[in-house]
Amino acid sequence: MPISDMPIFSMLRARMQWHEERQRVLTENVANSDMPNYRPRDLTELTFASQVPPALAPISMARTDDGHIAGAPSAPGFPDDRRAGYDVRPAGNAVNLEDEMMKVASNQMDYQAATALYTRSLGLIKIGLGTK
Repeated sequence: MPISDMPIFSMLRARMQWHEERQRVLTENVANSDMPNYRPRDLTELTFASQVPPALAPISMARTDDGHIAGAPSAPGFPDDRRAGYDVRPAGNAVNLEDEMMKVASNQMDYQAATALYTRSLGLIKIGLGTK
């Protein structure tokens, strides 16, 4: 089996590609911070739900008898950090440089974490094969 077909590597590679594309979008936001009527863009968060094997998918509780206690409802998800509107300057631009630079820094740290995991996973395979 090629290493590229292993799920952990394909997921990490997809994550790194997503971070690369997000970095491109965020730098466009910063570059257009003085462009009239420009609205900042961002990518939707990457999820791996479609890549999780069915055996690992979340299981919901089912009541098979009226005497059974109902399971607790699942905790609500965290709200999106998206504003209903933009803080628009008189020129019509809605880019907030501080927010964009925070996103860039966060994206860079997440990318570095993914590359570190990828490198360490390769190292573990090399150790397992006895080539290291």
